[in-house]
Amino acid sequence: MTATAATPIRILIADDEPIIRLDLRELLTSLGYDVVGEAADGRTAVELARKLKPDLVILDIKMPEVDGIDAAEVLHRERLAPVVLLTAYSERELVERARRAGVAGYLVKPFRESEIMPVIELALARFQEVQRLERQVVELQDALEARKLIERAKGILMQVHGLSEAEAFQRMRRLSMDSRKSMREIAEAILLAHQLESSTRSTEPRT
Repeated sequence: MTATAATPIRILIADDEPIIRLDLRELLTSLGYDVVGEAADGRTAVELARKLKPDLVILDIKMPEVDGIDAAEVLHRERLAPVVLLTAYSERELVERARRAGVAGYLVKPFRESEIMPVIELALARFQEVQRLERQVVELQDALEARKLIERAKGILMQVHGLSEAEAFQRMRRLSMDSRKSMREIAEAILLAHQLESSTRSTEPRT
């Protein structure tokens, strides 16, 4: 995603100094970005980010009420947008806090126009890569859970109907194709039916 794309990148900026916000807005606009909102403190920045859903947030590191790093931590935790910190400070403690908060990039005051676009583009790329990796992790977890369910259902079919492993799998596959449901859904149905049947048998009065 770049500022030259058909839809401009939407950016929220937060700094407690109005003149800094004005300079930053003008620079971003001249580069083709769309500044969708401004805030003077971290708390307002987070609220606006939740409301406006920007593509990126630029936060000053030193702001009243909630500072930029604390605001960045909330934005990162809620996966709202990548954060670029605007700072005149280089203390190791602040840098380490920012790293733990998930900050994706830095602009050092006084910032130059030539520095802005590379920092923004890199922050967006990092954020998109993290999102892609998180989706992969979820997909792998889902696949692993589905595999476990299928194995359990297959075992039940083998036990109840005296099928071989291959026969049990083929039966599940046939059911999946006939019903147009996933193998996981078929496995869940088999497990549920077996659980209900076992529960019914256990509650039946003995004669």
